[in-house]
Amino acid sequence: MSDTVRLIKKYPNRRLYDTKTSTYITLADVKELVLKQESFHVVDAKSGDDLTRSILLQIILEEEAGGAPMFSSDVLTQFIRFYGSAMQGMVGSYMESNIQLFNDLQKRLQDQSASMYGNNPAANQDMWRQFLSFQGPAMQNLVSTYMDQSRNMFSQMNEQLQNQTRNMFTGFPFPGFTPPAGGADSAAATTEDKKDGEKK
Repeated sequence: MSDTVRLIKKYPNRRLYDTKTSTYITLADVKELVLKQESFHVVDAKSGDDLTRSILLQIILEEEAGGAPMFSSDVLTQFIRFYGSAMQGMVGSYMESNIQLFNDLQKRLQDQSASMYGNNPAANQDMWRQFLSFQGPAMQNLVSTYMDQSRNMFSQMNEQLQNQTRNMFTGFPFPGFTPPAGGADSAAATTEDKKDGEKK
């Protein structure tokens, strides 16, 4: 374990022990470490299993249960449906990339605000609010266009896959599908011609 990463041990009594300060801490203390952008690693004191994600999920659960939740019931429902599906890995990567992009953008605005107004949290927040008010409609249009293009691309891919499947199995009937001219009948006729040629 690197010295730069804070090690926190979780004991069977659910208590968290910070090895850096040699004290027991709470989830609220772990949240403060996250807000201060301090690197830490939570492990099971007995087995050594990594429990970092589990602790972070507990913090998110407490945040969602109080105050103003970030995720609606509809969004959480969609998350649950993605688990175990073919889209699970793709959705996780997509969200991670977009959150990273969001963080990078926010950091650039904070740096720009700091260069103009110094260390002024109110000014930083005001600049971020102005950026969102100006860019909000443009971002909505961009996302809407992207979703429309994705839907069209998915429909085209689905249609191509269906056509390829039907062409591979022209001898099998598909509901609502008319075989191309000379399809199965042509193939049957070709087979009969081959048999007549072999007899001759």
